[in-house]
Amino acid sequence: MGRARGQLSGVADTGRSDYAPDVTDKPAVSRVRAGVLDVSLLRTGNPDGWPVVLLHGFPYDARGFDAVTARLAEAGAFVVTPWLRGFGGTRFIEASTMRSGQQAAVAHDLLDLLTALGLEAPVIAGYDWGGRAACVVAALWPERVGGLVSGNGYLLQDIAAARHPDPPDLERRHWYQYYLHGERGEAGLREHRAELARLLWEEWSPTWTFSDSEFEATRPAFSNPDFVEVVLHSYRHRYGLAAGDPAYAETERRIAELPPITVPTVVVDGRHDTVTLPQSVEEHAHHFPALVDYALVDAGHALPQEAPEAFADAVLRLRP
Repeated sequence: MGRARGQLSGVADTGRSDYAPDVTDKPAVSRVRAGVLDVSLLRTGNPDGWPVVLLHGFPYDARGFDAVTARLAEAGAFVVTPWLRGFGGTRFIEASTMRSGQQAAVAHDLLDLLTALGLEAPVIAGYDWGGRAACVVAALWPERVGGLVSGNGYLLQDIAAARHPDPPDLERRHWYQYYLHGERGEAGLREHRAELARLLWEEWSPTWTFSDSEFEATRPAFSNPDFVEVVLHSYRHRYGLAAGDPAYAETERRIAELPPITVPTVVVDGRHDTVTLPQSVEEHAHHFPALVDYALVDAGHALPQEAPEAFADAVLRLRP
């Protein structure tokens, strides 16, 4: 891993391109019962192709991968793109299930989905919450993963360390998390969920000029009846302000050890990301001893929408 930033063997450095596949014939949404969820998802490509699972973050949704999915399907992949718990049409099966947003919960959701669909060692790729789920599964259950593409690198949360404040310039980037810690933020999220999401899109991706139609395509994902509870729990649990679901206690214990991720990995950073700052190849390699490649792309936080060709190329780098 001695290559300098941006000097890559398999992933373009530019990120942005004129690549715009025809995604007018979008795949239909289907549902799969997996673990504690009825998961709403898209399946694209040849079911006998090499498997890929794409995982979105907050506050985005599965449709943000449309351009990535089209390119991967053209390359022979079978692509599964779910909506995470609390988003879109994904629903909890039981009313009594805790509406947890903790990292172990979304990781187990991914494991359960792989089992339900019978996917053996797929390439899993994600960013933000979805990248965290992918990183946790790759770290703790590497035999279930054929390769990992992680937007923003090593995303296992160090909850013990989160109790200690960062320098003020870094703390300021996470204002929305502190906002959601209190009752005012909870009320604000309930009343202004789409407005908050749009503000975060703008702040985290300052060079991305997305259209009203792009945002409106994602807005319905925030109408999920569990959205507010799941989001609030996610941003409170990671600071030790809310208890986790007891069902995931052992997984959280294992995550707290911050194990390395040993599966073949490509890391993608956004050069203009203002919430998760890009790191050097050496910093990433510390957590990923099987780091295959690194891409610093001309994008902010919404990597699959801002740099779909580069994100797809990162997945193709791990094609079996």
